Amino acid sequence: MLEPWRTGKVIKIENATSSTRRFWIQVPEIESFDFTPGQFVTLDLPIHEQKNKRWRSYSIASAPDGSNIFELVIVLLEGGLGTTYLFNKVSVGTEIILRGPQGKFILPKPIEEDLYFICTGTGIAPFHSMVHFIHTHKVPHKALHLIFGCRKLEDGLYVDELKELEKLEPGFFFHPCYSREAEVPDGANKGYVHPVYEALTEQRKIPAKFFLCGWKSMVDEAKQRIVAMGYDKKAIHLELYG
Repeated sequence: MLEPWRTGKVIKIENATSSTRRFWIQVPEIESFDFTPGQFVTLDLPIHEQKNKRWRSYSIASAPDGSNIFELVIVLLEGGLGTTYLFNKVSVGTEIILRGPQGKFILPKPIEEDLYFICTGTGIAPFHSMVHFIHTHKVPHKALHLIFGCRKLEDGLYVDELKELEKLEPGFFFHPCYSREAEVPDGANKGYVHPVYEALTEQRKIPAKFFLCGWKSMVDEAKQRIVAMGYDKKAIHLELYG
């Protein structure tokens, strides 16, 4: 059963990178916006006469906290009607029609295997939600690897925050990867995300589940590589962006 359309209000906006913004949205008509980490919301933006051409879906980046506020992290797409509207027309106080939460890209219950969260760009959003939920609610888990790819250091999202969480949550490992940097900081990886999970699974040789979120090219390549490593397709869960 679909959630009803509701009216949300933008209460805070922050620039995350030169082309990415964080939007905090409150839904005043309800006391608590309840969702499962990994789910998304659909925004109905005034960018087209046809309803289905106005809808844009974004993974929720925050973890559920019992409030009626949630966060989205959105990248400005060249020529994209939805993101152009959000970046140029939306400010604190703007009302947005939305529906959600929706989606089945969620954590297994219970977590019985190692989890690999593999993402690029704003595809980090559902995993940011998941790892904070796991930490806050002390969810039992095996090894949990968040492998995040972007081009340059200045493109990183939640990097400092996730490095701190890595110190606080036993069994959580954060692996930032930069594909277009000649030098990277200690603890980071130079290049793409693929060699990182390949090396980690080669070392351990134990059951795992893989969650993929990001650009289609990354997701397609990761699926092929994971199957080539000997894992069943059923171990792969994905959410495509763009």
